[in-house]
Amino acid sequence: MLDIVRQEVVRSADLIIVKIGTNVLSRADGTLDREHLAHLAGQVSSLRAAGKHVAIVSSGAVGAGVGKLKLGSRPGTLPELQAAAAVGQAELIRAYDDSFRSHGCHAAQILVTAEDFDNRTRYLNVRNTIHQLIDWNAVPIINENDTVSTDEMRFGDNDRLAALVTNLLRAPLLIILSVVDGLYRGDPRGPNPELIDLVLDLNDDVLKLAHATKSDLGTGGMKSKLDAARIATTAGESVWIANGRAPDILKQIIGGEKVGTLFPARGESLTSWKRWIGYSVRPRGLYVVDKGAKDALVVSGSSLLPIGVVGIDGDFEKGDVVSIATEDGDVFARGLSNYRSQDARVIRGLPTGAIRGVLGHAAYAEAIHRDNLVVLHS
Repeated sequence: MLDIVRQEVVRSADLIIVKIGTNVLSRADGTLDREHLAHLAGQVSSLRAAGKHVAIVSSGAVGAGVGKLKLGSRPGTLPELQAAAAVGQAELIRAYDDSFRSHGCHAAQILVTAEDFDNRTRYLNVRNTIHQLIDWNAVPIINENDTVSTDEMRFGDNDRLAALVTNLLRAPLLIILSVVDGLYRGDPRGPNPELIDLVLDLNDDVLKLAHATKSDLGTGGMKSKLDAARIATTAGESVWIANGRAPDILKQIIGGEKVGTLFPARGESLTSWKRWIGYSVRPRGLYVVDKGAKDALVVSGSSLLPIGVVGIDGDFEKGDVVSIATEDGDVFARGLSNYRSQDARVIRGLPTGAIRGVLGHAAYAEAIHRDNLVVLHS
């Protein structure tokens, strides 16, 4: 069945990010399913033949390593996981390149860490490299560099990485391929599961529908996919969750068929600068603000003034990205701080005219200027 909303989403998407989960690429015994990977590569090639640019965010390195090394199950320690990823990544990119070469192009490996998204220069370098690869008729295969990432420096899972890559490239559509058909109302393993085909507002009630189900090899679940969908849709992109094990699923999606769960973009697309501030770089501290300040930021689109700040958390420098939260702990915005944390603590709660008398200078009237501020939700 064709769907007009889906058809419009696909029509307007000149660049598509396809995230492929570990279990989509794995056999039951945990080894890499090269046959299914080749099937997906063929579908991606069909998208490209239809005039769409495509980049892939692929899980599966650890799973491929588990299978290659005949470990039997996913390791539990960080050194073991990193070693499995080192073996598996070579197997994974070889399988992608073999599959795409049969369609007249090459796969290109891009391994990133969270630090690459924190640093503005490295962030832009990643974007420029991916665009150049697409221009050269190569298919970027993007994955976290598991061999060097630590628990403290990880993206968390590849669903989040896929959302960040979607923002990085300003791709209109992110397709997340999992081993479930989409978002269900109720347990998808129950007797009468109800698939939700369209989500217009990814609110807290929708987030509660996520079930904490994970496989032996994967790291995410529906919650991580909904978190990724919130990041991408808030920045102005659409997200489509579908079953990557279903035959010809990408062809069905590109045809506008009513499969999976679609999350259409919300609001206007953010600039690249605000995407980086709001969703890519990790915050270094926190401003806690009163209700009046929140209303000014969310409703009026104002800057954050020191008088509205009631608390400061963390140690940060001028120009660092910080989160902005209400007094009850709701983080609703991010921005670049005009002051280091020591000075911010001194001037919090003060009217603009009093800043000079306290600091000896008044370089900025705003704690965070509205041009460097992103509201995450209202």
